[in-house]
Amino acid sequence: MIRRLLAALTSAAIAATLVVAAPAAAEAATTPARAEAVTAAEDPVRAAEYWLTDYGVQKAWETTRGAGAKIAVIDTGIGRGPVEFAGAVAAGTDVSGAGSPDGRTPVGAVDADHGSWVASLAAGRGTGPATGMIGVAPEAQLLAVSVAFGSSAKRPFADQIAEAIRWSVDNGADVINMSLTTNVPDWPESWDDAFLYAFDHDVVIVVAAGNRGSGTTRVGAPATIPGVLTVGGVNRAGEASVDASTQGITIGVSAPSEELVGVSADSTLVSWNGTSGAAPIVAGIVALVRAAHPELDAANVINRIIKTARPAAGAKDVPDVLYGYGLVDAAAAVSASVPSVTANPMGSLEDWVRLYRRAPVAALPEEPAPVVEVPPLPDADQATRVTSPLLPDRNTVLYGTLPLLLATATAILVALGVTAAVRRIRLASRAPSR
Repeated sequence: MIRRLLAALTSAAIAATLVVAAPAAAEAATTPARAEAVTAAEDPVRAAEYWLTDYGVQKAWETTRGAGAKIAVIDTGIGRGPVEFAGAVAAGTDVSGAGSPDGRTPVGAVDADHGSWVASLAAGRGTGPATGMIGVAPEAQLLAVSVAFGSSAKRPFADQIAEAIRWSVDNGADVINMSLTTNVPDWPESWDDAFLYAFDHDVVIVVAAGNRGSGTTRVGAPATIPGVLTVGGVNRAGEASVDASTQGITIGVSAPSEELVGVSADSTLVSWNGTSGAAPIVAGIVALVRAAHPELDAANVINRIIKTARPAAGAKDVPDVLYGYGLVDAAAAVSASVPSVTANPMGSLEDWVRLYRRAPVAALPEEPAPVVEVPPLPDADQATRVTSPLLPDRNTVLYGTLPLLLATATAILVALGVTAAVRRIRLASRAPSR
C-alpha cells in the first residue's frame, strides 16, 4: 500500500492511505451471478468496513437500507466518476464560487477528495451486492453541496455555510452532514438563522467533533451549536481516539474514526482517519432511522440515536466529554422501543439565542404627527409697574425732596454768611492800638 498524508485545514480528516481496490466492478457488471456469490470475507474492501458488523449496520439493513431519506453532504463536493455514487446523488449546488453548479466538482487544492470520502461512508452503493465500498445507508439519496476552505474560497466561509444549509433544507434534506470545524467555540450570528431554519424544518444536523491531530483540542463550532448531533471518534477497540477525535460537553455519540475506508473523486479507495468519517457513519444511521420511522420528528430521531448508544468502557459519565452518550448502535436505533420526547435532547438553539444574543430593537414606524387645534390666547392684561415704597415717586420729589434741598441750601448759605461776619468782627477787635 502507498501512504500519503493529507493536510486537514479546517476539515476533520487527518490522514489517508491509498489502498488497492479489487477489480470487482467490471466483474459485477458482466457476471452478476458471480457478484452475488462473493462474500465480504472474499472482498478486501467490504471486509475492511468493520463498522458494518460491529456497530449493527448490517442488522439494521434487515429493516431498512435508507430508501426515501436524503443526506446533504456539505463538503468539498462529491465526485462524478466513482461507480459507488451511480444513482446516489439526487441534486447538488456550489456555494463556494469555485466549483460547478451541481456540486460534483471537487473543490480545494489539498482536501478536494474529502467530500467524496464522506459521501461514500454515508451512502456509497458499492460495486456489487457484496463487493466494493458501501455506505451505511446505501439506498438513501445524497445532496452534494460544495464549499471551499482557506485560500481556495472566493466567498466568506460563514456565508457559504449559511447558504449551504438553506439550500439543503429547501431541497428536501432529512439529515445534513457537516464534517468540518472552525476550531473556535463561537459562531457568526448569520448561522443562528440558518441552523434555526433547518431545525424549524425538522432536519437533523450531524457534525464532526474535530481531531487533536489537526489542532482541535476541544470541540469548535458548529459542534458547539445547541441542537446539532456532534460525533466523537473511537478506534477499532471502541476507545476514544487520541488523534482522530477530541473532547467536549456537546458530544452526543461516538463512532469509528480510525481505519476508515473512503472513495476519492477519481474512484481511488483510501484508508483514512478522523471524525470527518465518524460523522457520516452516524448521518447514515440517522437516515436509516428516518426511513424506518417516518413519523418521528428530528428531536425523536436524535433521541433514539443517543438513548440506544452502547456504553463506552472508558466513559466516566453519561454523557461523557469523550464519548457523549456512548457508541452508536444502528440496529438498536432502528428497532428498539424508545419513549418519545418533546424537545431536542441536544439543546435548543432558539433558547440560546434568546439568552445570549442581544435582542434586536425594531425601528418604530414613522407616522405623521397629529394636528392639534390650539385655541387663540386671550389678550394680555395691562402691565402694572411694580414699585417699591422705598423708592421716590413724582409727588415725593416735588413736595418733599426739592423743598428739602432748597431749605438745606438756604440754611447752608446763611450759616456761611454768619460765619464770615463773625470772623470779620473778631479780626476787627484784634487790631493793634497805636
